[in-house]
Formats: sequence, C-alpha cells, structure tokens
Amino acid sequence: MTDDAHARNRNEHGQYVDRIPLDRVLAVFEEREDRARPLTASDVLEALDCSRRTAHNKLNELEERGDLETRKVGARSRVWWTPIPSDTSSRGSVDSDAEPASSDAESGGPTIEGRPAVSDAIADADLPGSGPMLDARREALSAAYEYLSEHPEAKKADFLRDVYHEHPAGFESAEGWWNAIQPALKQLPGVNPPKERGHIWHFLGG
Repeated sequence: MTDDAHARNRNEHGQYVDRIPLDRVLAVFEEREDRARPLTASDVLEALDCSRRTAHNKLNELEERGDLETRKVGARSRVWWTPIPSDTSSRGSVDSDAEPASSDAESGGPTIEGRPAVSDAIADADLPGSGPMLDARREALSAAYEYLSEHPEAKKADFLRDVYHEHPAGFESAEGWWNAIQPALKQLPGVNPPKERGHIWHFLGG
C-alpha cells in the first residue's frame, strides 16, 4: 500500500492525482445516445466507478479547459454538458449566414442565455383556442419556457405548482393545462424534454 501511494503523482497542491484521464471523463458525455442531456457528478462517478470528489475534480478541470460547461441548479446541485457551438461563431466566416443571423439580432425579440429569440416559435406553437384565449395560452407557454430557463432541471409538478396557477390560460385543471403546454414546450429552442425512462425537463441554454 505504501509503495503504491508513493508511486502516485501529486498535483501542485500536494494532493494525489487520480489516474482517470480527462479524455475518459469526456467520453462519458460523448459516448451516449442522448448527448444533449446534462449530467450530474453522480452520473459521472457511476460511469467511471470513482469517488464523488474525483468526479467533481475532473469535471471542474474539463470546465476550466473549455471542454464542458456547467450551471448550478437548485441550492446544492450542479450539472455539466458539452458546449453547443454558437451560430454567431460562423458569422464572420460564412457570408451567406450573416444576413439571417443579423436579422434575428435586429428583430428586437427577447433572447435567453444568448440563444435566438423564441417569440416566433411560441407564436407558431400548436396550441388550442383562438383570439384572446390563444394569446393567453401563448403567454402561459412563454412563462413555462422562462421558468425552465431559470430552473434547468424541473419536473412536471414544478410547472404545475409554479406556472399553472399564475397562468391558467382558461384551463379548468392543471392536467388539461399541461396536456396542452408540454407538447409545445418540447419544440422550443434549448428545451430537452424527459425521455421515457425519466421525468426531468432540462434547459440547455448556457
């Protein structure tokens, strides 16, 4: 045991450096079917069979290196994800894309976390009703989207508790409201709806 411990490398703080390479940690994000879903430290430690401290250290190193992005969710939780290339990065090199991109920026619509305006997507959403009722339901959809952007890990119950009562949009029940709002919410930019095995909605804006 002693010889093995002496053989291990130490970092600049004199702490032992885990032998798991950063590329192996990054592979946890890349070698999966649902690459858009953010991961927690628990997801990583389970995949690598390592300690929570090791998982956090590796994730922080990758975030500092620019390979991952992170965001705090809730009081004590944090998620990490592979950065999504921004459309703005190609504006200078691809002339054909420059004009549509600037049109979005000049439209005056709201932006969330640097993403293009979602007002057009909300306006085009397939929601029941017409006239003032449809406007109210678009407002409820917008409120649900804003809520998810502020709470990147949210359950159905969170939407019903924190959004439905403020924006009932003419629905007599929370369940009826959710049945109308959630299909449209799935289609909005940056929204990662839960898969069949889960029930957590994620927002990928970062």
